[in-house]
Amino acid sequence: MRKTIYIFALFSLLWSCDYFKPVPLEEAIARVDDVFLYTKDLKKVLPDNLSKSDSAIFANNFITKWATQQLFVQNAQVNLSDAKLDKFDRLIKQYKNDLYSKAYVEALVAKNLDTVVSNTEAVSYYDANREAFKLNEDLIKFRYINVEANRLDLEKVKTKFKRFNTKDKKELDSISIQFKSYSLKDSVWIRVDQVIKKIEAVGIDNRNDLLKKSNFIQLKDSLGLYLMQINDVLLRNDTAPLEYVRPTINQIVINKRKLELIKQLEKDITKDAIKNEQFEIYN
Repeated sequence: MRKTIYIFALFSLLWSCDYFKPVPLEEAIARVDDVFLYTKDLKKVLPDNLSKSDSAIFANNFITKWATQQLFVQNAQVNLSDAKLDKFDRLIKQYKNDLYSKAYVEALVAKNLDTVVSNTEAVSYYDANREAFKLNEDLIKFRYINVEANRLDLEKVKTKFKRFNTKDKKELDSISIQFKSYSLKDSVWIRVDQVIKKIEAVGIDNRNDLLKKSNFIQLKDSLGLYLMQINDVLLRNDTAPLEYVRPTINQIVINKRKLELIKQLEKDITKDAIKNEQFEIYN
């Protein structure tokens, strides 16, 4: 009996001296009750290239915010109803499961998804869905150059620009460094609104001139002389050309493949789990 009393007294003494109290495995920089904040936690969020004084300010603010959050959490655990705490715990668990599952599925998709859309596949989708590709904007194929209005060889440049044969293309391209701005790629569809933003000389009054096929336009403003040649025009509600909507079609086809791949992955992982006796349903 005396021996038992002696052991109990010794145990009480050691406990009061914090002998058996949990001690952090590494040096802590802050504590709220039995929750510790460590140096490694601060290092994860500390921005690079801060001065000593800025680092100290950041660290102090972070520690204070961490402590405030911990105090709110602990008070919530004491003061909120059990029903609410259970609900939050379920939501946290579900969020964790969703996060892990989504990350794993995305990794599998990235590894296995074929992102190459062949011309045949793109044309097939385009032909089957032409009605979905009506334009909601005006498009043109055109070329332009912006030159000094008093340029000595202006007429020669204008002739080459309008004729635009293979030799003219090479010569204009070779002197393009002399132009204030230019675009000689007249086989690409461009939104008329983009042209208006690029060329300030084009306004509401002369916008319609851009919508006339095979039209040559010459406009002048404070920045110089603009020479423009309209090669082709597509108006709002026309069917968009394949080359213009090809990026959209590629994305649609890839997204469709992605959904099919995810469905297959879901089937396969469940099938394998049943086969390996990881998963079973009790009747």
